[in-house]
Amino acid sequence: MSGISDAPADQTGPPAEARQGWDRLRYAGVFTLLFLFGTETFLVSPLLPTISDDIGVSEAAAASSVTAYVLAYAVTAPFLGLLSDRFGRRRALLAGTVLFLVSNAAAALSGGLALLVVSRAVAGLAAAAAGPAIWAHIAETAPDRVRGRALGLGMALFSLGQVIGVPLGALLAGAAGWRSAFWALALGTLAAVPLLLRQVAPTAAAPGGFGGAGAVKGVVAAWGVPSLRNALLVNTAFHAANLGAYTFLGALLVARFGLSVEALGLVGVLVGAGSVAGSLLGGRLGDRARAAGRTDLPLLAVWGVLLAVGVALAATGPGLVLALAGVVVWFVASGGFVTDQQTLAGTAAPELRATSSAWLTSTMYAGTGVGAWAVGAFTAVATGTLVIGVALAVVAALGGLLLSTGLRRGSAPAAGPEPTGPEPVSGVDPAAG
Repeated sequence: MSGISDAPADQTGPPAEARQGWDRLRYAGVFTLLFLFGTETFLVSPLLPTISDDIGVSEAAAASSVTAYVLAYAVTAPFLGLLSDRFGRRRALLAGTVLFLVSNAAAALSGGLALLVVSRAVAGLAAAAAGPAIWAHIAETAPDRVRGRALGLGMALFSLGQVIGVPLGALLAGAAGWRSAFWALALGTLAAVPLLLRQVAPTAAAPGGFGGAGAVKGVVAAWGVPSLRNALLVNTAFHAANLGAYTFLGALLVARFGLSVEALGLVGVLVGAGSVAGSLLGGRLGDRARAAGRTDLPLLAVWGVLLAVGVALAATGPGLVLALAGVVVWFVASGGFVTDQQTLAGTAAPELRATSSAWLTSTMYAGTGVGAWAVGAFTAVATGTLVIGVALAVVAALGGLLLSTGLRRGSAPAAGPEPTGPEPVSGVDPAAG
């Protein structure tokens, strides 16, 4: 085993490798980055009081650094995803990794709000460059039989950044100051660089370049693929219910049960644990479905139904235990859904793998904004969470059912079982993997 993930495994790897599984250590570099990205995404929230006191601004002003990260990622990700598709995963990954390292060092050195906000925007830009490239790299190099498990493990490690990384960062910040948490992220990123250099092979640039009208056409090309377009619409509705309602989860549990800030931190651990479990479960079940000849992502609607059940229990379940059980179900559904969506993005249009993944994130943020606005329009947070969360989850479930049906109808009828593994999702060129 060379330790380098170079060509798509389902194209060049022998059948024996697919039967034996896959070497997770070949992805140690990208998995490390996913864990650090997950930590970065959720790290600032618990540090806001300390940061605002130290640099002499209000918590609301310090929170603008979170907005800077999210906006930079959401706006630039499709364009940077196209760069990865055109010029190769290695270039995008290394550029994003270097920017991520620099941005965290700059955040640690911030003496005022301006540099902190700029550093967080650069961190969002870095994640937007590296993130889609990571998902595309995993999708095109993991053996076809375990592609779902590989993507699910990546998503689980991202979620572990919330479960483990954020508490560790908060503890480090409490012991050595908030800047130490960002220094730790910078050092972790630096440690990933030699792994990336060894494990992600260089590839030739794709035809088409990047500039002018061609770039714009390339960025929106994913919307011209019917399965991807429908998946992005379902993704928007799902996350309007999922993360839109999650915006108010803390307020909901305080209103219903009077939980303390410390208790809400433990709820955050449940959220992350549910996401980890859902990601791993979704990957494994998806691989089993494809091994059985189901290339239509049959669980998409199931995740939507589970999301509706989880939100309803959290909003109305009698007693704290049932409400917290609802939270776990809620985020198991979230993890499973995202893994299925990344699988589709990695296989529906192979030449647009990173761009498609980037659009998943951008539509996730768009849906989150719409859902949070809709829930916030209700006077009672429990009512808003129940009505908007459940209704949009049902819409996503129905959309997922229609998407799965379309994928099933679009797949070529199989004369018999494939000797080396299932066909790709959505009936595209089988050789593209």
